[in-house]
Amino acid sequence: MTYSIRPFQPADTQGVVDLIIPIQQDEFGVPVTLQDQPDLLKIPAFYQTGRGGFWVAQAQGRVIGSIALKAFGTSSAGLRKMFVAAPWRGKESGVAQALLDHALAHARATGTDDIILGTVAYLRAARRFYEKNGFLPVAPEALPADYPRMAVDTLFYRLRLGG
Repeated sequence: MTYSIRPFQPADTQGVVDLIIPIQQDEFGVPVTLQDQPDLLKIPAFYQTGRGGFWVAQAQGRVIGSIALKAFGTSSAGLRKMFVAAPWRGKESGVAQALLDHALAHARATGTDDIILGTVAYLRAARRFYEKNGFLPVAPEALPADYPRMAVDTLFYRLRLGG
């Protein structure tokens, strides 16, 4: 099955919400609601400014994946909202890797040289994926003061692209 990756458009809002909320709540038991994530209802204003961006993976007219960069500081970005629908996960489909590669290419092209992400400890597959892609653990107290931290995140990773 084929898919494409493209920038988020406002018409994708419901598809993104329908992808992310069930994964967070039902699959992974993360106690977060749509109301806890107002950024999902204002993606262009929140993510698609400056060096930031938000992309979706789409197949058969449905959103099957997402990834975002939230620019902060002079050359940093938070990697957020990386989700892939269950049937599209894994090395075989390549959706997660393609999304990450797309976001990192954008980061490099816009002069972003430091990517930080937060996750939760029990998402072992996600942690292995980030580590395989060169992200290194970073202590919460070592995070930049202006890093846009999510309340549910307990583990943090950093990838230095340059600079």
